[in-house]
Amino acid sequence: MVAWTWRFEKADGTEVRPAVAPEEFSTQGDAESWLGEHWKELLAGGADQVRLFEDTTEIYGPMSLHADES
Repeated sequence: MVAWTWRFEKADGTEVRPAVAPEEFSTQGDAESWLGEHWKELLAGGADQVRLFEDTTEIYGPMSLHADES
C-alpha cells in the first residue's frame, strides 16, 4: 500500500516535530485535507513549511504554512 506522509520543517529545512500528530494517509487528497484542517496548529507549534511524500518520493515542497501577506 502506498503511504502519503508529511515532513514538517523550519524555514531553513530543519525537520521539526509537528504540534499535531499526523497519520499515514492512503490518498494525496486525504493528506491535503488533513493539512488544511491543522495547518494553523502546526504553524503555532513551530513548523514553517511542509513537504508531501508518496512513500519515499517527494511530491512537492517546501510549501509554506505562513499565510500570504500580500
